[in-house]
Amino acid sequence: MDVLYFAWVRERIGLPRETVHSEAATVMELVKELRAREDRYAAAFADVSALRVAVDQQLTEFDASLDGVREVAFFPPMTGG
Repeated sequence: MDVLYFAWVRERIGLPRETVHSEAATVMELVKELRAREDRYAAAFADVSALRVAVDQQLTEFDASLDGVREVAFFPPMTGG
């Protein structure tokens, strides 16, 4: 699946997107796999309460299933102005 990173998540990881091969069943399991990769991922996903996630361009929760998913995007909460 493609994993996209936005704003400070992208800055900490150093990539805007990557293709990830994962056995994770949920978004949170994917996060745990990513955290274990390198320190930069651990830093980006240290506090998931500061993140939002979209699965196939639909805003969702971290317990969402990844079955058949093509794209996961991580980004900070959006603010209006």
